[in-house]
Amino acid sequence: MAERRNDPQVYPLSQSYNYSTDFNVKRDEESAFRKQDEIHRNYNASLNVTRDEGSDSIESDEIRRKKRLKYLAYFVAFVVFQTGVIVLFSLTVMKIKTPKFGVRSITFDHFEVRTAPNPSFNFIASVEVGVKNKNFGTYKFQESKMYFSYDGMPIGEAFVPDGKAGWLSTKKLKNLATVLLSNNLPTNSQLGNDLNSGVLKLNAQSQLSGKVTLTFMFKKKKSTNLNCNITIGLADKAVREIDCN
Repeated sequence: MAERRNDPQVYPLSQSYNYSTDFNVKRDEESAFRKQDEIHRNYNASLNVTRDEGSDSIESDEIRRKKRLKYLAYFVAFVVFQTGVIVLFSLTVMKIKTPKFGVRSITFDHFEVRTAPNPSFNFIASVEVGVKNKNFGTYKFQESKMYFSYDGMPIGEAFVPDGKAGWLSTKKLKNLATVLLSNNLPTNSQLGNDLNSGVLKLNAQSQLSGKVTLTFMFKKKKSTNLNCNITIGLADKAVREIDCN
């Protein structure tokens, strides 16, 4: 019987495994994943930056809008204030008022009255007048005359010199001499009755012409009239009342 040979079993060689290729593939995949992740992070970051920039832009626009509104409110308030100042200035400072002209006092240096047989009076008087200027500027006036009358008839006059009244002040003109005589009165007048009553009523009239100067630039002509009723007490030889219109 033949002896059985125990030959070693021969296996076919298997195909060699390429570890290098597999490693490269995995490395490429990981690199791709990292790139995608980096792209994703960058994208998210860009979105956040865009959101932040958009939010900052909105806030900046809102701040600018509020500033514009505030400046507009300031401008409107300034315009209203300036308008009010101009109106007030026009109604007060720039409004030119007529100065007041009147008799302040009368004193007598000579006082003579006769009731009979021919009623008469003879007065030598010193008159003080005043020019009251209510303007925010000077009032410069020319010389004039003041006329005295009894019952509409002239009895005397006084010279009024030129002068200047300061702003918001009164110019006093003192010692204006005058002589008041009844010589030219008609014989049938009421003078006798008035002298017997102890009260004599006279009238004084005058006119001043001048210019009001505002802020050294604006000038306007202004005339003022004097019209005063004078009541004289014959017993005490003094003026009792001066009423100027």
